[in-house]
Amino acid sequence: MGVAIVGSVTLDRPIRDPDGVLGPSWVRLPLIVLIFFLADVVPRALGVRRSTGIALVAAGKQIRRQRWTRERLGLVAIGLGCFYVTYVAYRNLKDQLPFVRESVTDPFLHRVDHMLMLGYEPSDVLHDVLGTGVAAHFLSFVYVSYLFFVPLTLAAALMWSRNVHRGFWYVTALCLNWSLGALSYYLLPSVGPRYANRDIVADLPETSVSSLQEYLERARLAVLADPSGTEVLHGIAGFASLHVSVVATALFFAIRAGMAKAVRAAALVYLLLTAIATIYFGWHYLLDDIAGLGIAWVSVMIGAWATGQGAPPTELLAAEEELVALPVQAETVPTVQPEPVSTNPVGSRTDGDTTGALAGGEGPRARPLD
Repeated sequence: MGVAIVGSVTLDRPIRDPDGVLGPSWVRLPLIVLIFFLADVVPRALGVRRSTGIALVAAGKQIRRQRWTRERLGLVAIGLGCFYVTYVAYRNLKDQLPFVRESVTDPFLHRVDHMLMLGYEPSDVLHDVLGTGVAAHFLSFVYVSYLFFVPLTLAAALMWSRNVHRGFWYVTALCLNWSLGALSYYLLPSVGPRYANRDIVADLPETSVSSLQEYLERARLAVLADPSGTEVLHGIAGFASLHVSVVATALFFAIRAGMAKAVRAAALVYLLLTAIATIYFGWHYLLDDIAGLGIAWVSVMIGAWATGQGAPPTELLAAEEELVALPVQAETVPTVQPEPVSTNPVGSRTDGDTTGALAGGEGPRARPLD
């Protein structure tokens, strides 16, 4: 953030909070956390009500006291705060990029693409193989889903992990993605194939991605035309692909943390589809995606070291079971005689509990938000 502030003062571009699909970051992140909090507490409170007969509100308060201590809530708040500050700094450094590095390296990156593809255009190959009809709309959905993927996995890591420190590992890795990604923008400034040569996407239909690309192009032109008079942020940068790096971070984290095979398989499929989408729509060059994989690996490794999560997966799981399990004991209610519950105490792991996506800990089964 310090670098972003220096750039802001030097370039006379004030620090701005980037808006998203659900509004500013300071609105959508707490909103998502609240949803995850309710998804954790409400099902458990319903279970207490069924087994003991106490009121739902009283059961909810009981679960909240036992699972959500002040210390845990404080750690969640710190994690969100660190992510928010890092992300805002990243977006503002991206906004300052065209004023600090005016020349672009797209010709070089394009030559590398042709060399790797033996003279062929990567996006043209994908258009020929996949077509430009249904595939375009499907890959557009995949690409845009990333806007929800980041905050949802962030909240899951912090809210549904039995070991909140393990969630901090993922948060730290995400923050490193933003930091290393911003650095890569300045090392090899580029705008990407679509903005360097609009013809490569001329045959594609209108999709959510094409609308987003047009919006970013208008924002870029507005910022370059009147840097001090526009409220929008410049948001175009090619090298490296942070779509690839963030999704790969989720995959590497899932593997390194020894998460369920289904979670790892889903993350791998999503990564492959995301990488294809970045090339298909002309967002990135091949080298951008390769660099994104490198950023992801470095971020996960440094994040593990920084948060003390560097042990092999089996050791991490054993330590989590031993040190951070959160047993919940039913409280005695004077007015209601609770029935004995010996096989399924509240808060213990049941067959219905599942590992939260990318959180690596126990929590209620995640339900679709839409």
